[in-house]
Amino acid sequence: MVRIVKKAAERRSDIVESARQLFRTKGYDKTTIQDVMDQLGIAKGTVYHYFKSKEELLEAVVDDIVAKDLVGKRELMKKTPGTALEKVRILLRAGSVADEEAEILEDLHQPGNQGMHIRQLAVALMAEAPLYAELIEQGCREGVIQTDHPLECAEFILSGIQFLTDMGIHPWEQQDLMRRAMAFPAIIEAMLKAPQGSFQFLLEQNK
Repeated sequence: MVRIVKKAAERRSDIVESARQLFRTKGYDKTTIQDVMDQLGIAKGTVYHYFKSKEELLEAVVDDIVAKDLVGKRELMKKTPGTALEKVRILLRAGSVADEEAEILEDLHQPGNQGMHIRQLAVALMAEAPLYAELIEQGCREGVIQTDHPLECAEFILSGIQFLTDMGIHPWEQQDLMRRAMAFPAIIEAMLKAPQGSFQFLLEQNK
């Protein structure tokens, strides 16, 4: 049999994709490095050449999920006409990383995985913030938003909403989630100096 030699980047990508499939079907806790080896037909040393542990492999899977999600959203924005606020609506309707990879990311909510969960949120936030900053800049050009700090506003808004609504970070009471959701549109409008009611569509997003 002819031995197939792959480039390092391609081999690493294969390992990440195999782990992603296994984490999705078997769950992170029940998947072993041996499972990845068996699925790809490679030696243990090959996996450990790229990843020191299963936790490090999960980090790579999450990074890959976030990166591919961002590519899809950027493509969506490129072909989407309309105002900044219309684009924000469409971007929100596109869903989140958690919607697409619920099986994998749900494992991050388990006891002992909090650190990994926080890291995943940070990775997603830092990836998506520049995209939302571009929409804020468009809103500034259109005259419906006023700020000299579009990227920082995007970071504060995304991190605030994420931290204060994610049940994996803290078991928030339903009443706290509701009062925050009701307040988010007005807070965002104040931060971006946008007309009153501009972000009320966020309430529809939560129904």
